[in-house]
Amino acid sequence: MSAALLLGVGAVAPMSVPVANAATTSATTSAGTSAAESPATVTVNTRAALATVPDTGVGANHAVWDSQLGTDTVADLLKDAGVRMMRYPGGSYSDIYHWKDNTAPGGYVAPGTDFDTFMGGVRRAGAQPIIIANYGTGTAQEAADWVKYANVTKGYGVKYWEIGNELYGNGHYGANWEADDHVDKGPAEYARNVVAYADAMKAVDPTVKIGAVLTAPANWPDALVGSGDQGNWNQVVLAAAASKIDFVILHWYPSATSPAEVLTRPGQIDDMIYLVRRQIAAYAGSRAADIGIAMTETNSGLGTTTQPGALFAADAYTTLLENGVFNVDWWDVHNGPGTVSTIAGQTDYGDWGMLSSGTCAASGECEPALNTPFAPYHGIKMVSTFARPGDQLVRAASSEPLVSAHAARRPNGDLAVLLVNRDPDNPHPVTLDYSGFAPASGAPTVYSYTNGAASVTSASTGTATAQTLPPYSLTTLVLHPAAATTGAPGIPGGLSASAVTDTSATINWTAADPGAKPIVKYEVYRQNGATGDQFGETPGTSFTVHNLIPGTRYTVNIVARDSGGGVSWASPPLTFTTGSPAQSTCSVRFTDTNDWGNGYIGSVDITNNGSTAIDGWTLRFSWPTDLQTVGSGWNGTWTQTGRSVTVTGLPGSRLDPSGGTTNVGFVGNYSGPNILPGSFTLNGTVCTVL
Repeated sequence: MSAALLLGVGAVAPMSVPVANAATTSATTSAGTSAAESPATVTVNTRAALATVPDTGVGANHAVWDSQLGTDTVADLLKDAGVRMMRYPGGSYSDIYHWKDNTAPGGYVAPGTDFDTFMGGVRRAGAQPIIIANYGTGTAQEAADWVKYANVTKGYGVKYWEIGNELYGNGHYGANWEADDHVDKGPAEYARNVVAYADAMKAVDPTVKIGAVLTAPANWPDALVGSGDQGNWNQVVLAAAASKIDFVILHWYPSATSPAEVLTRPGQIDDMIYLVRRQIAAYAGSRAADIGIAMTETNSGLGTTTQPGALFAADAYTTLLENGVFNVDWWDVHNGPGTVSTIAGQTDYGDWGMLSSGTCAASGECEPALNTPFAPYHGIKMVSTFARPGDQLVRAASSEPLVSAHAARRPNGDLAVLLVNRDPDNPHPVTLDYSGFAPASGAPTVYSYTNGAASVTSASTGTATAQTLPPYSLTTLVLHPAAATTGAPGIPGGLSASAVTDTSATINWTAADPGAKPIVKYEVYRQNGATGDQFGETPGTSFTVHNLIPGTRYTVNIVARDSGGGVSWASPPLTFTTGSPAQSTCSVRFTDTNDWGNGYIGSVDITNNGSTAIDGWTLRFSWPTDLQTVGSGWNGTWTQTGRSVTVTGLPGSRLDPSGGTTNVGFVGNYSGPNILPGSFTLNGTVCTVL
């Protein structure tokens, strides 16, 4: 967390100011309730599997300036919310904090917040710690000593260690909030020291996992290249340190101007994590699959104590976990009031903590009593209610833009469905369809958190196929299967893609363990939203898919079927991207140059590889996301419709045969992860992408 958001937070022990809790608003979830909209369709596809929920998934940030750190009250509240990972010693404070004497020169450390006290709270909550070693004002030896004390002397078994906090905020790119005593503040120096820290810490305990700080795609200073650097922060850090680290660290505070806007931001997570995995793959080689991703700070930034914060937390945590992020930590447990406002009829204190600090804002408004849970606390609790460690997240989708849907299979055969109604004014009835799962009859168990409520409530209501979602609400259905499944095949694993071309790819996997009957075939499914297209089936463990679209991202799952029709759970997902033709009569080189974080100069070289001249040409491509546009262009006539971009040569333009080249350029704008296009056609011919 940046220093700007720490000012005045936790500087003194918070006062307890008792005020009445807001009245609980009961959830209306039975089918048939009237709503402003016609019923939305929610589709759940259990054959489109995503990641499995890890036991480190749901986390929160602690800070040494918080006098409540490690108290039984807070530990019990976090345990009740399902928090299983606690981060310490707290954002930017980590780069001034010295664990041996529990001091942070230049900052405030509350009494009773030392490492052992923190670990007492972690153990009481049944959680795991994730520790930030001091990079800014510390040394590799200090970090190694901490590992020795934690894991050798005390036997705490601290597995996850970050090397510093937001070091890109050390002034190298202009903004300067992160303490960093190193003379060289560039990414290459940070990476060099990450290697030194990793070597020193693993010499003490080879089992520890070391994390390096990256920037989240489309978030400052992503894509910026500092003076003297050989690339942007992520490129330089990964190139030098990928062989030594075990995970990467992202922080994500989505930029938005309204609660409605911030609630759309979880829709960018799929592309954000996809880009990070591509960066890891580019530099980690064979180790790429072993390097995890942790989102160790996030917050809605708007409506932080009211329903927008709760809805954002539930949607963001779940979407990140669906994408295989192994840890998501809310910023933070306590923070203190900011600007007070009213959102959807509720007082929002502008406090980024999960729990009330019990203090008063500068404008005079006082928060509820100390440790009163704010709305995001309940949103996080709903995530833990919905998806538990070991559950398999699967695809779900909604036809209503204001309703988000998520689903998880449980080892006992149950299915949980999380529904987020982002409409502050209207209930939304939904009908639910299931693929690969048959729900039992009768009313399911329904958990609900509504606007202004003081807790998550539960009831048996509605049906498995029809519910009505209250305005601005979180709803989780827990469904039992119509019939118990026994003796099903095991889950195929070890998916990989080989021989990926522009139009084909070979999918490989390891055989599943048979259940009560022998396995007779494997079915290959492509994820297409919450629907699944079956590519084909085979008795073996390899399948070649044809007729693919060049430059396109595909996600597939494998399902095993036995001789009695028994079906396994879907395999973990495999994502691959098709390329361009190895040979074509045209080629394109697309370059992102001079990127400033939300825009760039695009340069496109178009080459005629054919034997005849091209008099008059049209190049077409499509943006991978809805958040990318052409602002202006030159050396051609540029137009954009939806995601589709067309550039036509100027009058008299000509591409000579056998290597005739022209260059066109444009100003590209983006307001989300900037995935570059991977396929181009010249006068209808698919080109080779260089």
